Amino acid sequence: MKMKSIAMATFMALGLASAANAADQGHGKITFKGAIIDAPCSISPNSIDQTVELGQISNMALVDGGKSTPRPFEITLDNCDITKLAKGVQLTFSGAAASFDNTNKTLGIVGTGAGAGVQITNGSGNVVTLGTATPFQQIQNGNNTLISLLT
Repeated sequence: MKMKSIAMATFMALGLASAANAADQGHGKITFKGAIIDAPCSISPNSIDQTVELGQISNMALVDGGKSTPRPFEITLDNCDITKLAKGVQLTFSGAAASFDNTNKTLGIVGTGAGAGVQITNGSGNVVTLGTATPFQQIQNGNNTLISLLT
């Protein structure tokens, strides 16, 4: 009888331990975000939201049209099928142009950097006009990386 009591007590203790173990173990949230696009390539998730670090630039470096050191950034295209491309791919960059630039080639800066601007240079070394598609760039089947510069 004593053996049955010990076995029953052990069984109940294990049952309570597993019930305690079934309590809330914490929770979290996972958000999935994306889109299906009608395009010959997918844009890599690493290319969608980027920050290009320009560093701290002396105002003296920008006097009389001076420029900072160009900083590269990449846009990666995944799983490209070039059979659906007639001429290649184009990029279009948009944003608020600097008030001092009537060519629409300089992004304006607000805050303490007001009066300066940022320009994007395409892979051919030409400054991009905001809101206008770049010249066609040839790509290959598969994954491709398009490199631009920010100054």
